[in-house]
Amino acid sequence: MKRAIAAIFSIAMLGFFMVGCSGLQLVENNVTAFHSWNAPPPGPGTPYRFERLPSQQVSAAYQDRVEETARVALARVGMELNPAAARFSVQVRVSTQVIEALPYGPGYDGFGFGMPGVFLGGGNRGAAFGLSFPLGYSAPSPYFHRDLTLLVRDLGNSQVVFETRVTNDGIQNESPAVLSAMLDAALQGFPQPPPGPRRISVQIPR
Repeated sequence: MKRAIAAIFSIAMLGFFMVGCSGLQLVENNVTAFHSWNAPPPGPGTPYRFERLPSQQVSAAYQDRVEETARVALARVGMELNPAAARFSVQVRVSTQVIEALPYGPGYDGFGFGMPGVFLGGGNRGAAFGLSFPLGYSAPSPYFHRDLTLLVRDLGNSQVVFETRVTNDGIQNESPAVLSAMLDAALQGFPQPPPGPRRISVQIPR
């Protein structure tokens, strides 16, 4: 009996611990990358500059924020922003669109599941443990599809030598934390990531 109660208590504490960790969330990224370095791939400190399409010049303030986030991510893989001595150019394109409201759960226009609860009880016939899933009403919320492409071009011959694309969906809009997570996923394995599509999860604050 004591062992059963101890086991039940351990499971309950695990449930509370999981709820306590809800301050973090995972950004699940679908990543595909290609590389074709004509020379040895760039090493630490390789200089680059940003390149913009004419359409990106129109929304310069937004593109400034995107490129600043990309600069931090590129610095983590050894690239250095130095336009005067650049050997490569980097182009970053981001698009976010609303695709639909969630059909169930958060965002469901009706009754959906609430947050689960944990209960632990006892009596003269033993102990009881269970999970509760309360129903609650929630207003519809948008669901976002995000798409990011990063291209690295060799300025010596104008050829694209590295290309990576990352997509994900979720109820959170394109925040700085989401964008940073997408860029970290896009550059994982740089400059020679493994071939084929990959699923890369990055934790960010909720």
